[in-house]
Amino acid sequence: MAIWFTHPNIEQLLPFTKNTMVEHLGIEITAIGDDYLEARMPVDKRTHQPAGLLHGGASVVLAETLGSFGAFLCVNPNEQTCVGLEINANHIRSVRSGFVIGRATPRHIGRTTQVWEITITNEHDDLVCISRLTIAVLDV
Repeated sequence: MAIWFTHPNIEQLLPFTKNTMVEHLGIEITAIGDDYLEARMPVDKRTHQPAGLLHGGASVVLAETLGSFGAFLCVNPNEQTCVGLEINANHIRSVRSGFVIGRATPRHIGRTTQVWEITITNEHDDLVCISRLTIAVLDV
């Protein structure tokens, strides 16, 4: 059963990425399922830390992007908006190149808060980072 307020598609989200950090880092939404969103992000000079590894902050940007989009798609945008309250991330494995793939799934969708879990894996499906994002749902 779908959790979304409407029937979202990837093209609907593209305008929200223009001229943002999402666009700058090359994050691309790749899938919207009944109860999840997925995106990929390149591991390159835009997302590296000085030692040539994926920057932990870039992983957090990917996580917050997915969780925020997910939260927004669960509410009526004419009545409510969503903003991040707290995010945490555990960095498990390093990545030097290629892409990482994030998948956001809700753990709680309430009237005033939402909690999203975001897993980030490498191209071999090895866990790179796990994150939890708490969202406040506000009336417009």
